[in-house]
Amino acid sequence: MKEYTNKSIEECITDACLELGVTEDKLLYKVVEEKKGVFSKKATIVVFTIEDAAAYGEEYLQKIIGAMGIEVTTSSTIEDGIIHISVDSKRNPVLIGKAGRTLQALNELARLAISNHFRHRYRVLVDAGGYKEDKYSRIAYLAKRAADEVIRTKYPVQLDPMTPDERRIVHNTLTGREHIKTESSGEGNERAVNIFYVE
Repeated sequence: MKEYTNKSIEECITDACLELGVTEDKLLYKVVEEKKGVFSKKATIVVFTIEDAAAYGEEYLQKIIGAMGIEVTTSSTIEDGIIHISVDSKRNPVLIGKAGRTLQALNELARLAISNHFRHRYRVLVDAGGYKEDKYSRIAYLAKRAADEVIRTKYPVQLDPMTPDERRIVHNTLTGREHIKTESSGEGNERAVNIFYVE
């Protein structure tokens, strides 16, 4: 994160955009101070990047998992505007939980913490011990098999309810597949992907 100080917020934004080489609509910042006195005017903003958000997410997860009495190491990467945070410990099964529910809860907590802190919505994916990566591979395989069946029978198939990131894997896997269309339906935890045959 980097601070910019000038006479007004607008001038701070201009300074930041010029230095970072971005347009105002791409600049992520929060106002730290704004004084509008008769004799002096001063404003300060803090500009942050998605890398700052990822680092904050790592610290947050270390803190809340540490509160569970579990030592954890973390690392993060940015891919296609998505923050991927990997956590690893000697107790990964505890962090994953039954059917990945604990991991999903940690994911949601990290996403909310990052979004609230930076006042910007980020897509965040938290994985523990490669669990999500393995699951995504299985989901992609199931999606392809279901699509094969739809092409063979010309009847639609509805997959089991999935989390948003898992549904995205299905959609991405089958995008561009000839004669196949995917749509999500349902609400909340019952939301699932439907695979349709199209001429």
